[in-house]
Amino acid sequence: MNKIIKPMEYFIFWSRWLQAPLYLGLIVAQGVYVYQFMLELAHLVTKTGSLTESEVMLIVLGLIDVVMIANLLIMVIIGGYETFVSRLDLEGHPDQPEWLSHVNAGVLKVKLAVALISISSIHLLRTFINAPHVEDRVIVAQIAIHVAFLFSAIAIAYTDKIMMQTLAVGKH
Repeated sequence: MNKIIKPMEYFIFWSRWLQAPLYLGLIVAQGVYVYQFMLELAHLVTKTGSLTESEVMLIVLGLIDVVMIANLLIMVIIGGYETFVSRLDLEGHPDQPEWLSHVNAGVLKVKLAVALISISSIHLLRTFINAPHVEDRVIVAQIAIHVAFLFSAIAIAYTDKIMMQTLAVGKH
């Protein structure tokens, strides 16, 4: 029986590598965001002087939004790969992100939830600045989505806290 189970277990463990192309795809998506950022930045620079203060603020918020999404992508790519596929051999590397040393699935979920709230906040701010041109139902829907993100993040953080407390009690 061990001749069947052992190879099957190795195969199941190996299957985590099927996620590697997904992370590579996210790197390509990040390249698209870099391109989008550069287009928006060029638009801002070339139109300087002819844009209203609100238009400048909306473009800058769009740039911030792209940066925050890129940060989210980095967390998912690096943190997800490290947590679910394979360790990154970065010990002593001067550019190793500080958060990577204590990343696990729970920490990653909380960080992602907070990043989503931040991105949602930027979208909401853009909507408020542009409110005269946005339907009320869209504003209400965005607020509801933002509140849902907030409650989800609190629930995820609380669940992670309970799980960590349970693990700590189990070790004693």
